[in-house]
Amino acid sequence: MENLHAPTVPSGQTSSYTSNGDAGQLSFKELERRKDDIEAELKALGSVLDSHGVDMNTPLITRDGFPRADLDVAQIRTTRARIIRLRNDYKGLMTRIEKFLHGHFAGLDADSEPAPSSSGGLAILPDSQPESLDPPFAKVNTVTVGSPAELAGLKSGDEIRNFGYVNRSNHDNLKKVAECVQGNEGSNIFIKLSRPTGVAQREELRLTLTPRKDWGGRGMLGCHILPL
Repeated sequence: MENLHAPTVPSGQTSSYTSNGDAGQLSFKELERRKDDIEAELKALGSVLDSHGVDMNTPLITRDGFPRADLDVAQIRTTRARIIRLRNDYKGLMTRIEKFLHGHFAGLDADSEPAPSSSGGLAILPDSQPESLDPPFAKVNTVTVGSPAELAGLKSGDEIRNFGYVNRSNHDNLKKVAECVQGNEGSNIFIKLSRPTGVAQREELRLTLTPRKDWGGRGMLGCHILPL
């Protein structure tokens, strides 16, 4: 019993990301690499919990208040603590990435006038450098009335080039889009999309989407997106 709390997984700092350290000087590729490292470690730690047949909420003590004899309680507790720290690191890193993208888009549009938007106070900005755009990787199939997607200005038929930090090279069959949404509830996600406006004509747009659970419908976006 004296070794109940002995860590069997290294504790200490879970990643090299620091909100007040050198992260502010990192390039986007370096920030994205750190994001991938944290995601990989979270996946590995999740496998540790799976191997014990538990999750983050499984009780580790009996009704009498004793540690369960059928579980490696020490390892599970240490793994859970590490996952919590990693999730906090990930949230801070995603905030940094979103700020980086916001600053990047703001710089590109510094000399352009925001176009009026049917969604009220939101602006849809025309893209001034189409030659630098990433190829589209997803298409908006449907948009629900009154949803965060509609309020952001998304329309059926829009082809998504960038969804926050997600693009054609890393979307992993749209799994990264779901991760981006889950990790940014209540925060702005910057989207670059291509919209057909006529025969062989397209309009390049940038939108700001804010995922929310309390908008009155299913999911946090209120739209259906298909991979291209």
